[in-house]
Amino acid sequence: MPAVTAENPLALPRVAPPAPDVPARKVLAVTTAPSGFEGEGFPVRRAFAGINHRYLDPFIMMDQMGEVEYAAGEAKGTSWHPHRGFETVTYLIDGTFVHQDSNGGGGVINGGDTQWMTAGGGLLHIEAPPEELVVSGGVFHGLQLWVNLPAADKMMAPRYQDIGGGRLRLLSSPDGGALLRLVAGELDGHEGPGITHTPITMIHATLSPGAELTLPWRPDFNALAYVLAGRGTVGQERRPIELGQTAVFGDGGSLTVRADERQDGHTPDLEIVLLGGRPIREPMAHYGPFVMNTQQELQQAFEDFQKGRLGTIPAVHGMKPGESPQS
Repeated sequence: MPAVTAENPLALPRVAPPAPDVPARKVLAVTTAPSGFEGEGFPVRRAFAGINHRYLDPFIMMDQMGEVEYAAGEAKGTSWHPHRGFETVTYLIDGTFVHQDSNGGGGVINGGDTQWMTAGGGLLHIEAPPEELVVSGGVFHGLQLWVNLPAADKMMAPRYQDIGGGRLRLLSSPDGGALLRLVAGELDGHEGPGITHTPITMIHATLSPGAELTLPWRPDFNALAYVLAGRGTVGQERRPIELGQTAVFGDGGSLTVRADERQDGHTPDLEIVLLGGRPIREPMAHYGPFVMNTQQELQQAFEDFQKGRLGTIPAVHGMKPGESPQS
């Protein structure tokens, strides 16, 4: 970990620190993600569990998938399932995953790649390990983030983005102690490759032991930090944080994270995901794979799914063309 890196971060464009008079964001809370299982049984950490939605908006949930070392025959994925009303962002750090949806989107995602699926008005999709991973086993590790859509875009046509790891915008802190992978959004004038409906910023940062990173952060965005590996501190008050924990920041124009001088044996560096987005501030009705604005819309989503209106499973997966998964 991770797949996309740089031998010399100082050769990359550097993110300028915020001006001294910019108010720093204080840490409101640090939470620990509970562990669970998703799909057919792959392990996850529920990064946002227990955090009030007012601090998450426009994000809905995020799972750290793995890190797990599969033996031969153990690799798992999901069955076909529906989505409506939001976007899923799957960022793979290690391993391989295959995606396919009823709208014609899909492909193979390898370490460093991102798949950005806008469900919009609805579709069916499946995520599964490739046959070679099932046969031989191997490491699997990634993130899946759910980003809400505003009411005006809930029923838009589905869209799929395949963002190869080579397209990530690589940046450095001024002293080279932190490598930043900008997946989506803007940071100090630099743009990530992900095209978003809801304005967000998503960064995977690697901090060398003892390195400190202070970034400018849009005051109209919220701010979250989740530790993928290692340990460190968050905020200028240096609140401790470690693997599987999320920091919630308050208002301000900058945020600070720092890697401990000594890391554990599993990872040489602090690996952390930094997220921010402009809150939608609309009512939300969320149940399972549907995220709408009202209970009536949620009920309609279930009815549309049951009646096969969210798409059909492609014939390559054993169904006749046009056949509904509910037939």
